[in-house]
Amino acid sequence: MPAQTLDAFFRALAKGLLAPAYYFHGPEDILKDEAVRAILDRALDPALRDFNFDQRSAGQLDPESLFALCATLPMMAERRVVVLRDLEGLKRKPKVRSVLLAYLERPSPETVLILVQGSGDETVDKDFARTACTVACNPLPPERVLRWLERRAEAVGLRLEPAAAEHLVRSLGGQLGMLGSELAKLAALPAGEPLTAERVGELVGVRTGETSFDWRDALFDGRTAQAVRLLGPVLDQPGCSGVRLVTLAGTTLLGIGIARSHLDRRVRGRALADAVFETIRRCRVFGLLSWTEERDRWVRWAGSWPSGRVRAGLRAALEADTALKETTISDEHGVLTDMVLRMAPAKQEAA
Repeated sequence: MPAQTLDAFFRALAKGLLAPAYYFHGPEDILKDEAVRAILDRALDPALRDFNFDQRSAGQLDPESLFALCATLPMMAERRVVVLRDLEGLKRKPKVRSVLLAYLERPSPETVLILVQGSGDETVDKDFARTACTVACNPLPPERVLRWLERRAEAVGLRLEPAAAEHLVRSLGGQLGMLGSELAKLAALPAGEPLTAERVGELVGVRTGETSFDWRDALFDGRTAQAVRLLGPVLDQPGCSGVRLVTLAGTTLLGIGIARSHLDRRVRGRALADAVFETIRRCRVFGLLSWTEERDRWVRWAGSWPSGRVRAGLRAALEADTALKETTISDEHGVLTDMVLRMAPAKQEAA
């Protein structure tokens, strides 16, 4: 069965088009949960949901119980919904898998079967993809992370100023799970005026001007002293680590290198911006700022980062990554300080 994008899935669902079987895979579990909830809302009458909804771990079923689960008729309704999670468990149960595959070849018209693969398994199951409507739940582009956050905040009754929403995204990146968790905490506060960026920073422990992206900007702008100073507060933030900062720096260096390669071929102005943006769009870079913001930064930084300096920066990032992953190294701050100093402009290195 042809694969669908997440957008196409929601458009079809809005039209009332339900497939007999769905297969959700990919790293974003929170998007899978939202898709499952949307199917339940579309397929089932809330008053009869308890009678017509089953959710099981696939690895805990035997062939007979799986068949009965899928073949049971709905009660006082047009259809029922069955959700099977933990599909990885089927690898140890070939007989159960065989029953499931046989069912998918001829699914019941009264049942909507939803297969949800965990984020820990990155392999797409070709058999499920062939017989079920397959939807990949991948990380959202940066612009869409902000829209997702705004919709989620509205759903939980939380009022955020635009700058506050942007600060949350800059603080936690595109990690939807962490963003959802922080929104739930903020929603528990007494209702009042919309939360400001400063207030959100106090509550989540990431002050404005001290996000990982602020550290990255200081590093590549050549503000070395500020980049070193920011390491302490940034590393103390929830969900942050030395490896994450090195990854951010390394990804940025690759982007600067791409922009610099165009610059060295005398590509300038709008043509340079378009070429860099097309690279970002084609590679679907995640975990950064919006694609336009990244493009503008890469183009701007390329002017002060010649190819030799980019290569030296990548070597410094690789060595820092290796050091951080060695069990004998525990001083993240020291490793990253060394990396920052090695990436400093030549005049600062000499000072």
